[in-house]
Amino acid sequence: MSFLGLENKNILVTGVANKKSIAWHIAKTLEEEGAKVIYSVRSEDRKKSLEKLLAGKTIFVCDVEKEEEVERLKTEVSQHCEVLHGFVHSIAFANYSQGWKPFHETPKKDFLQSLDISCYSLINLANAFKELLDQRASIITVSISTTRMAAENYGYMAPAKAALDSTLCFLAKSFSAFSQVRFNSINPGLLKTSASAGIPGYIDSYLHAEKATLRKKGLTTQEAANAAVFLLSERASGINAQGLVLDAGMSINYFDQKLIKPSPTEED
Repeated sequence: MSFLGLENKNILVTGVANKKSIAWHIAKTLEEEGAKVIYSVRSEDRKKSLEKLLAGKTIFVCDVEKEEEVERLKTEVSQHCEVLHGFVHSIAFANYSQGWKPFHETPKKDFLQSLDISCYSLINLANAFKELLDQRASIITVSISTTRMAAENYGYMAPAKAALDSTLCFLAKSFSAFSQVRFNSINPGLLKTSASAGIPGYIDSYLHAEKATLRKKGLTTQEAANAAVFLLSERASGINAQGLVLDAGMSINYFDQKLIKPSPTEED
């Protein structure tokens, strides 16, 4: 028996976009642990693009901006299995199509759409699946290592993630009235994903963050996934309403001498 006790557990994983996705790494690791993974992707086009990667898997389509599709997903998953032992919320969106703007110029419609997709969708999905969830189910979302760092190019996604962090606490409290369902998040530092590639100037931020880690090597997506799988498991039963920060020590290392006084070679 696996230490994590995930064999034959039914886990819904949302948000797989490609093989670089955090969601994909989580799902792959869950399957390696013997879990039965059910996939939900945003659109039929996305499902088609994942045909090779997810060949033979159970895949449903749900655009979380559409209430009827959330209801349909609930119905489809309930017809597929009698109980869910957990689900992974790996859904976020910010409209950077107009390029970088100062935060005070954030368009209202873009800000509200980001909150809807990145934060409210967790509330909506949790509510939709509450009757299907095991009494001791675990729900995981993906946040960021800190929402207090005003990275200009990340913009209004940070406030959306701050709302997500707070939402965990309220969902955990609300569900505690009738279950032992746990809500937690993984909060990784900068990662190399296709989603991050759409953020203006991200690569420069990533390279700087990598230098700030204690090991001088950025966090890997697999490391983030490993933490998520642990939180989904029975071994994390005492953890609830928490965000697990994964930043390779970056948050304590802003005054690293190599950052303050880089050598001539490093400056180049």
